[in-house]
Amino acid sequence: MTGFRRGVRLGVDVGKARIGVARCDPDGMLAVPVETVPRDERSIARLVELAGEYEPLEFIVGLPLNMRGEDTLSTADAREFAAQLAAAQDAPVRLVDERLSTVSAHSALRQSGRTQRGSRSIVDQVAAVVLLQHAIDSEKRTGAAAGNPAGIPEE
Repeated sequence: MTGFRRGVRLGVDVGKARIGVARCDPDGMLAVPVETVPRDERSIARLVELAGEYEPLEFIVGLPLNMRGEDTLSTADAREFAAQLAAAQDAPVRLVDERLSTVSAHSALRQSGRTQRGSRSIVDQVAAVVLLQHAIDSEKRTGAAAGNPAGIPEE
C-alpha cells in the first residue's frame, strides 16, 4: 500500500433528486453505503453533519463526464455542489470521474435480484460505493490521490 493516505473517506454521488453517500474504513479496504440524502436546501448541511460523525480525510464527489470525457450539464452541477461542500466544512473535496458508476450500480443490483423500481432508494448509495471504491483502489495502485481538488465558488 505504498503512498496510500490512511483515513476514512466519504464518497458522494450527486443526483438531481438524491445524493448517495458511502464511506470507507481508514485502511481503504472496503467502501460501504451510508445513506441517501434528499437533494434540497439541507443537502450540504447533512453532509457537514456526516463529516462531523465520520471525520473524513476527504470527500470524493463523482464528476459525471460523457463517454468522451467531456463536461455535461450534470458535470457543472456536480462541480458547483462540490465547491459548496468544500466551502461549508474543513475536509478537502476531490472530484473523481464517475463514468459508469450508476450503470455499474444498477447492474450490481440487478445481479442481486433487485428490480430497478425496487432499487431506487439505494441505487445512489451503491453508485457512491462504486465511485469511492474506484478512487481508493486508484490511489493504492498509483500512490496519488484520485481526481482533482474541487474549487471554491466565485462570488
